[in-house]
Amino acid sequence: MKLIITFVPLTRGGVYIMLIIPIKDGENIDRALKRYKRKFDKTGTVRQLRARQAFIKPSVTNRMKFQKAAYIQNMKDGLES
Repeated sequence: MKLIITFVPLTRGGVYIMLIIPIKDGENIDRALKRYKRKFDKTGTVRQLRARQAFIKPSVTNRMKFQKAAYIQNMKDGLES
């Protein structure tokens, strides 16, 4: 049994988490890489890096949150009628 092990930084404090992907004997490497990518995506590291590329003011963040809520509400109202 082999393992794929990588370290992924978490959001605060420079803490690292370890991604461990056990590979069974005879398992296809493509399948193991697919599991690794899925697990890596769940950590949200790439989304976090993209969000940190530019500072967004809190007022803009709140406005986007309200716009998203209004959009979702309009979608729900459209489905009900």
